[in-house]
Amino acid sequence: MQNTLGNHLGKPITAVPTARQPKDPHQSSPKDHFSLSRMADTPCKLGHFLGKKASQAAEERGKWETKKEFILSVAGAIIGLGNVWRFPYLCYKNGGGAFFVPYFLFLITCGVPLFVLETSLGQYTSQGGIMCWRKICPLFEGMGYASQIIIFYGNISYVVILAWAFLYLFSSFSGNLPWASCNNTWNTDRCVEINNYNTTANWTSSVNASSSSVIEFWQRRVLNISTGIEAIGNIRWDLSLCLFLSWVICYFCVWKGVRSTGKATYFTATFPFVLLVVLFFRGITLPGAFHGIKYYLYPDPSRLADSQVWMDAGTQIFYSYAICLGYMTTFGSYNKYNNNCYRDSFYLCLLNSGTSIVSGFAIFSVLGYMSTKQGVDVSAVAESGPGLVFIVYPQAVTLLPWPQVWSVCFFFMIILLGIDGQFAGLESNMTSLTDLYPSYLRKGYRRELLLLLICTVSSLFGLFLVTEAGAYILQIFDHYVCSGPTLLLMAIFQSVIIGWIYGAERFSGNIEDMIGYKPLPLFKYCWLYITPLVCSATLVFLLLRYTPMKFNNTYVYPWWTYWIGWFLAMSSLSMIPVTMVFKLAKEKGSLWQRLKKTSKPADDLPGMASIDALMHAQNKEQNDSVL
Repeated sequence: MQNTLGNHLGKPITAVPTARQPKDPHQSSPKDHFSLSRMADTPCKLGHFLGKKASQAAEERGKWETKKEFILSVAGAIIGLGNVWRFPYLCYKNGGGAFFVPYFLFLITCGVPLFVLETSLGQYTSQGGIMCWRKICPLFEGMGYASQIIIFYGNISYVVILAWAFLYLFSSFSGNLPWASCNNTWNTDRCVEINNYNTTANWTSSVNASSSSVIEFWQRRVLNISTGIEAIGNIRWDLSLCLFLSWVICYFCVWKGVRSTGKATYFTATFPFVLLVVLFFRGITLPGAFHGIKYYLYPDPSRLADSQVWMDAGTQIFYSYAICLGYMTTFGSYNKYNNNCYRDSFYLCLLNSGTSIVSGFAIFSVLGYMSTKQGVDVSAVAESGPGLVFIVYPQAVTLLPWPQVWSVCFFFMIILLGIDGQFAGLESNMTSLTDLYPSYLRKGYRRELLLLLICTVSSLFGLFLVTEAGAYILQIFDHYVCSGPTLLLMAIFQSVIIGWIYGAERFSGNIEDMIGYKPLPLFKYCWLYITPLVCSATLVFLLLRYTPMKFNNTYVYPWWTYWIGWFLAMSSLSMIPVTMVFKLAKEKGSLWQRLKKTSKPADDLPGMASIDALMHAQNKEQNDSVL
């Protein structure tokens, strides 16, 4: 018994009584001794039985064949377009090197603690984004449903970026890059070929007037953007074919579960780093590269007094680390029970932030070259979001020798980064559903057919995003569903559930049971106090500074689009209170009794039977000492 409990709790236990102490301390009752010993052995046998059943279930469910597959899959999920297009611009916009102060502060207090929490939660329960909460705290099972709905919305919306990238990639194989000239059917009379334009002229005003060949290719050829979301226009059939291609690739990356996902990441997660390193060394060797890097990193400490800088740092952590979405829980659930997920989380967080910083050097060195070549300030060519990927960098490659080669490299990197995140979301949805209905979905080809149905439905919804108003629709999804208040609320709930309801100390003990030692005390205090407080303050500040959504800072959306946006946001978050009411209604007793029952962890969690036996024995010893 002593050895069994010691193995479960990760430390030797010597104070477990094996018999009830009778009134005469020098005598013991054989009957009492036998009964309690048998009772104490029962949880051990039960734990052994449950462990055997869990092992069989894990074998049916699947595991990563190697640790590399887990690392590469998580790296592919968290390292994406946000590292390439969002972080460098935010650094430049918010004080350069000074931006690292709030960025790393949010990273330490929110990013890493939540990343460790989700990865460990998945590994400990061996369940996906929904079932893990049913095991830990059934009352908040709605957390899982909410995160999966958010992922489903994200899969529908962000795949259109892959369609744009595929169209640019295919266009890069032409003799002359189509966005480098004005001799095309989509160009207007105001079109300007910037490479041949007189740099002493008012180049900036030309760009702002949307007359450059690059902008016209983006707006009139790729998007054929309408005047507003009211004018939805026609479906862009070339984009719809690229959208279909993206879904086909994602389907075959996920259709066999972790067996196919893990193998796909050997290429999709590693090759972007090769291309990024190539672009980095090519960028820093260009004339004027230092000029761009200076703008990227030049510290402006006065910007730290601006609250918006801190807001941008916090949202970037959530955006880049894909936390509160169930990704990490899903991938962690396929680990072996004794995998050191704690150490892995540190390495992955370091890799994520390091990639963001290196991407900034790669991007801004090229922007510095552009500013030198065109005789304008870096601020005139630096943009954020899709503008950086689909306007600025396509213009930059036209200034390089062998522009087609660099264009293919860049957009191939963008596609791989996007596909990694896309099939990570798909895998999370599929894992959650198969964990809910394992006996039904793990038979025959039912999993593959369900995945085909999800991909088909998602691609049909995605056709709205390849219409002439698709860019306006994408911003609604981005603004309301996949960032901002939605993720902050999820982070607050997640921290409170683990920190206060399940227990931060108990969860630290679970991690110790898996890896052999407890995490730093800082993590326990972050789950209890720091993370929920920081996220709550950020949420309040966001709501106080709420401004109506605009497209390109000019187009104001009609009133009904805000209702659509809030409906999309609440359709996911509402699953939390709805599930709570349903769980409480099913139980019997007073409200307090129902709350206690629905907040109790599952008995079949690893080590739970032995822990309960230890607590029971300790309570019995205390009661006997009183007698």
